[in-house]
Amino acid sequence: MKKLKVLVVSPHPDDETLGAGGTLLRLKKEGHKIFWLNFTNKNPAFGYTPKETAKRKQVVQRVCRMYAFDGFFDLGLKPAAVAELSRRELVNKVSGIIQAVKPAVVIMPYHYDIHSDHRAVFDTLCSATKSFRAPFIQEILMMEIVSETEFAASRKGFVPNYFVDISAYMEKKIRVIKEYREELNKHPFPRSILNIRALATFRGATAGCKFAEGFVLFKKII
Repeated sequence: MKKLKVLVVSPHPDDETLGAGGTLLRLKKEGHKIFWLNFTNKNPAFGYTPKETAKRKQVVQRVCRMYAFDGFFDLGLKPAAVAELSRRELVNKVSGIIQAVKPAVVIMPYHYDIHSDHRAVFDTLCSATKSFRAPFIQEILMMEIVSETEFAASRKGFVPNYFVDISAYMEKKIRVIKEYREELNKHPFPRSILNIRALATFRGATAGCKFAEGFVLFKKII
């Protein structure tokens, strides 16, 4: 099997795990190289305390080790404010990272996620991954991020057409997401362990396996 470079793009730390954690773990186990580009983070300049900022940095470092990422890029932008920034500046920053990594596969948020940061990230990636800019990209997937994707307008709801069997990686995905304990809560809160497991069970039932992650194929070049 040809070894690939895969870049997952998250608006916020935890989105990479919610949407594609099992897939990333499987890809790494299969010998592919995985990279993480994150857009926003906590910073005292944005109203967070130094303690909150340091704690988030430690969480992200632990998550990077758990996945054994081959590269991590953090733009460090203000949460809930990505849409207010210059699109040209964002595209330039992201394009530079994409050119450095040269991924064959990109995993990004769904274009109708309810959070403005998610939609801004999607729009930025659409520009930065145009074929004449990044001809090495063979496949682009949109991931399903609980607490955002399911709140898209019903006529624009997430209907996956691409599934990854993560049955062997589900328990480690749960261990990774628990690193983001401040972002989790008890059911029926969307980001609950029960809901994360239930979604993987449901997608697995569609795909014919115990647990799966679902994606929408945005682009495929062969």
